[in-house]
Amino acid sequence: MSRQELALLDVRSEHEHAQGHPLFAASLPFDRLELEVLDRVPNLGAPIVLLDGGEGTAALAERQLGDLGYRRVSVLDGGVAAWSHAGYELFGDVNAPSKAFGELVASRLRVPFIAPDRLQRLVTDGGDVAVVDVRRYEEYATMNIPTGRSAPGVEVVLRAPEAASQEATLLVLNCAGRTRSIIATQSLRNVGIANPVAALENGTIGWKLAGLELGTGASARVPSPRDRSADVAAAARRLADRAGVRRTSLALLQDGATKSGPNGNRTRYYFDVRDQDEYLAGHAAGSRWAPGGQLVQETDFYAPVRGAEILLADDDGTRANVTGSWLAQMGWDVAVVDDALQGPLETGLRRARPPRVPTAPGVTGVPGVPPDICAGLLTDGVARVVEVGALAGYRAGHLPGSAWALRGDLALRGDALLGEAVGNLVLVSESPAAAEWARGTLPEGWAARTVVLEGGKAAWRKAGRPFEVGAGEQLSGPDAYRRPYEGTSVDASTMQAYIDWELGLVAQLDRDGAHNFWVVEP
Repeated sequence: MSRQELALLDVRSEHEHAQGHPLFAASLPFDRLELEVLDRVPNLGAPIVLLDGGEGTAALAERQLGDLGYRRVSVLDGGVAAWSHAGYELFGDVNAPSKAFGELVASRLRVPFIAPDRLQRLVTDGGDVAVVDVRRYEEYATMNIPTGRSAPGVEVVLRAPEAASQEATLLVLNCAGRTRSIIATQSLRNVGIANPVAALENGTIGWKLAGLELGTGASARVPSPRDRSADVAAAARRLADRAGVRRTSLALLQDGATKSGPNGNRTRYYFDVRDQDEYLAGHAAGSRWAPGGQLVQETDFYAPVRGAEILLADDDGTRANVTGSWLAQMGWDVAVVDDALQGPLETGLRRARPPRVPTAPGVTGVPGVPPDICAGLLTDGVARVVEVGALAGYRAGHLPGSAWALRGDLALRGDALLGEAVGNLVLVSESPAAAEWARGTLPEGWAARTVVLEGGKAAWRKAGRPFEVGAGEQLSGPDAYRRPYEGTSVDASTMQAYIDWELGLVAQLDRDGAHNFWVVEP
């Protein structure tokens, strides 16, 4: 199996990414490039190929990455259109590799499903059934299957004994659609849980399509077990061994320190896959929090460098070994650090590394204006005020009279968006750095007459200045992709189309032929 590294980064908006991309293209929108790239591609020597729609955003990102110190960056000639024209597959939605892998697992291992109406009858009739929601807790709290309790991802492997009243209790696992419930259900089967298990067919989407009501505002969690099962831990380790997960230790990591890192020849990701509270209380130095279920679900987000090494930390190894077994079947080089928590520990969330602010060619410094002067510019109409950053943040509250745009659009077609008559530009963002980065990618002529709002929207708020709420003036297309499984107001045809897409992923994998997924037989 090849371990050659490559990060194929789609720098279009997430919305555009979801319309179609190569299987292993990871979404890293240009608007968030500097905020995320150092954590997501930690090795400055990793080979990176940038992908766009042919409009030129990738070339802008190439310059920014070079400024940040990345040494092996190139642009895919012709972007997505050229990829498709060459006869290669385009995958829709987000997290396509993980979702396609989940469908492959369901197909190969005949993962058991239960229909929503049958589950409803069991619950109504008082049957011996326990519903466990394996999504993130925040998703569960938004909407849930009635009677369901939360045990995200591989947490269910630890917490299954607490979820079921007896060994005969049917455990029904649900997510929003299919992937996470498939992986969680098969995880329980793989470690030999005695209870009968099934995934809720099509998750909360299937529940709604069946005409059933979802609950909202739930807060019930499946508790951590009073006594952890040594048998389950041993079964998880055997499973990982069968999948080819390696074993390592802190001493071995120290010996190999020169082989990875920002200036090494290998990209290494180090994740703690426990519950967040456990991570916050104390985690291995240098490790990032990535709960096991979400790491399998969103591998392209957490680890966009294909061919990299993934290290996993845990306390007793159960969650790390189960997580590692799935990642190995997805083609990753995975190792569990068996003594990860026996060395130096850190507390709290590990913060992203802030990069320095790049500037436009020939432009030095980042001039800014305080809120009172910015308010005067708005009143007098002598400057155009444009917010960059998340569209959702703009709609939640923006400077009166300001517009919103993607920074790539400002850089590539500022005259068309703003009008040639506009003499000056004020850039606004929630984080001042985002406006400064946006200014740094403007053409030299525009950058020279552009300033930023000092202190960002927080300073405007602190000065007691008013905000407008609502759509405002949107100069660019949408940035974020609204998942068909989020919220409670998605129409039935959109939800059904999403399920149909998921069910077609195995056939699309076959047509694509580029994956190296495989499945461990029980």
